[in-house]
Amino acid sequence: MADTWSDRFEEGLNPAIARFNASIGFDLNLLQEDLDGSIAHVRMLGHCQIITLQEAKLIEGGLEKIRSEAAAGAFNPGIDDEDVHFAVERRLIELLGPVGKKLHTGRSRNDQVGCDLRLWLRRRLDELDGEIERFQKALFAKAEKHLHTLIPGYTHLQRAQPLSLAHHLLAYLEMLQRDRDRLLDVRARVNVCPLGAAALAGTSVPINRSHTAKSLGFEALYANSLDAVSDRDFAVEFTASASLVMVHLSRLAEEVIFWASEEFSFVRLTDRCATGSSLMPQKKNPDVPELVRGKCGRVFGHLQGLLTMIKGLPLAYNKDFQEDKEALFDTVHTTRAALEAMSILFEEGLEFCSERLTSAVESDFSNATDVADYLVGKGVPFRDAYQLVGRVVKHCLVKGILLRDLTIDEWKDFNTNFEVDLFERLAPKQVVASRLSTGGTGFDRVQEQLSYWRHRLGSRKE
Repeated sequence: MADTWSDRFEEGLNPAIARFNASIGFDLNLLQEDLDGSIAHVRMLGHCQIITLQEAKLIEGGLEKIRSEAAAGAFNPGIDDEDVHFAVERRLIELLGPVGKKLHTGRSRNDQVGCDLRLWLRRRLDELDGEIERFQKALFAKAEKHLHTLIPGYTHLQRAQPLSLAHHLLAYLEMLQRDRDRLLDVRARVNVCPLGAAALAGTSVPINRSHTAKSLGFEALYANSLDAVSDRDFAVEFTASASLVMVHLSRLAEEVIFWASEEFSFVRLTDRCATGSSLMPQKKNPDVPELVRGKCGRVFGHLQGLLTMIKGLPLAYNKDFQEDKEALFDTVHTTRAALEAMSILFEEGLEFCSERLTSAVESDFSNATDVADYLVGKGVPFRDAYQLVGRVVKHCLVKGILLRDLTIDEWKDFNTNFEVDLFERLAPKQVVASRLSTGGTGFDRVQEQLSYWRHRLGSRKE
């Protein structure tokens, strides 16, 4: 490494320290962004006449040559290059000779890596938005088919009230939309250009920061050079937002695991997204949702790691920042892979068992609240109605029957306000249909939401 640094250094690093210090093993992921940023920088140098236009064109051509070599698998820097930035500069000098040494004019690796990382993350944010939308569409397609399919609703994992299955699935579309909105908000803070901050204090070279920022599609410039090279808030904010994406995927994954169990049997796993047991031939395992649930820990860990990394750092740049890249790279990879897997699972990996779901909602006391509401409609105070229905449920449990099994005379023994129209009110589909408050599970309200999401997602009804 001695030839990389200034003439102050007389010998190279200890080989073990060189390996410890190097980031080329993972920051080569930033190659395309490093080339993009360098091309914008050199164009600005030519525009400002800091170097000649001919030199700028030569350097840009050399950078594109490196891009072509990388695409062909012929650009393979090693530990001696330390990082992707030095690797590009060294190869450029090999290609162009002394003119290649002018690329780094008015720039530091500190603002350079900050720019590369933002360009890289900005692109991945756009890709993640597409993956989330794909998953939303997969959920919507299932919801549209199951407007009138009922599923037990739970609180405390105890049967509570019946729901439209579409309503249940649409709840996850709402969560995912919040994820998209959060990531879009993060993108705005990612899209700020640090180039021109140099090492920490700006530069005396007469550069034009706005020229570079505009050519790279940045919407703003960092106003403070110290902040520009030391800000990693965007990395923390992205990883926190990705953690919430994983939380939402994991919650649905957990439900699918329950639903696929023999005890629930609410869904049937297809062979496309399930595996078997090496010992038990009858098994079909829900590997996809289990892995999604398990991979949350990776992303949560990266968030904690980033927070810990920056919590005690003084201004401005510190080598600790090298540790942000693997965390970001893996967070993007893990989140994107989990989204893709869950999309495929709902596109082709599971089928809802409508008959089993219908049987489930007809074999419990989840219509008890509707009995209380029925009495409220007859003028009985809710709390009195609530207590009375509790006694009715207790009576049924003792007798081993359901509310629907009571005769009208038995109902009247509890309260004379009960009439034969009660039995219609107790039917599960009527229970669901009656929930017409805004945001409720009533079929009319859910149909409105389906129409809303169909328009928002651009989905066509078959």
